[in-house]
Amino acid sequence: MQILRAVVTSGSVTAAATHLGYTPSAISQQIAALEREAGIALLERVGRGVQPTAAGRLLTEHASILSQNVAEAERALADLRAGRTGRLSIRYFASVGPTLLAPALAELRREYDGVAFDLTLTDLEDPLRSMQADDSDLTIMVGTGAASPGIRVVHLVDDSYHAVLPSGHPLAAKNVIEMAELAPEAWIGSEPPGPCLQPILDACAAAGFSPDFVAKSEDHATAQGLVAAGLGISLIPRLALQARHPGVEIRPVRHPEPVRAIHAAVRESTLTQPAARALLDALKAAAKESTQLPRGGADQLR
Repeated sequence: MQILRAVVTSGSVTAAATHLGYTPSAISQQIAALEREAGIALLERVGRGVQPTAAGRLLTEHASILSQNVAEAERALADLRAGRTGRLSIRYFASVGPTLLAPALAELRREYDGVAFDLTLTDLEDPLRSMQADDSDLTIMVGTGAASPGIRVVHLVDDSYHAVLPSGHPLAAKNVIEMAELAPEAWIGSEPPGPCLQPILDACAAAGFSPDFVAKSEDHATAQGLVAAGLGISLIPRLALQARHPGVEIRPVRHPEPVRAIHAAVRESTLTQPAARALLDALKAAAKESTQLPRGGADQLR
């Protein structure tokens, strides 16, 4: 159809052949084949040239539209390859949303402002299975999960847990709290069972006790509220403590210090997109920046 369009635009088979770099015979053969497929004449001779029949004009108009659509598709594909457009599907968990994901996406948009994002809270129990189930491009998760073909897991940051105490609690007078000192306390659970709770249980076991949970909220904000109300103490990861309740004191703990390792799992196929690689770099930068946030024993958290 594009050859027909060239002939109609040029006014002759010879001129179209010259413009396209073909022989006049090759052009005539292509037109003849197109006429056989159409079942109707497309050109008629006029003097030394040709002009389109009604069917030829119709196909020429459609050829022009198709040419425009192909050009638009090629431009769109080039933009997608270059990362200027597209969509990234991202899974994350609540406490890294404002602290890691938000600044990373803001940084990404400065360079790739045509890329859109689909954000979904992940299942911390089995994030890689959730990722496979919905074809997510990237998942932020705790731990590394089981090895999965086609997925690369990258360490972002080690997020330490801090003791959250009611204001005026005797242990708040200390800069750093020994884990064993929390053994006799009533505990407020802030994590659901799984990879975020396990570091707390392991640290308590290493210090020689099991925590006495009097309430389990599985929600950092509510856990802080329960601590502020005097129901007990809690351990909450530092990234989740940027929104601090005014009625609590925050202190680091040691011997041992509970830590959750935060990773990004990204599809190898997704990493062929410049925007996806830039997002991973932005997450690494945000994670590095998060380590500069005030630590629990610093004066600003007193």
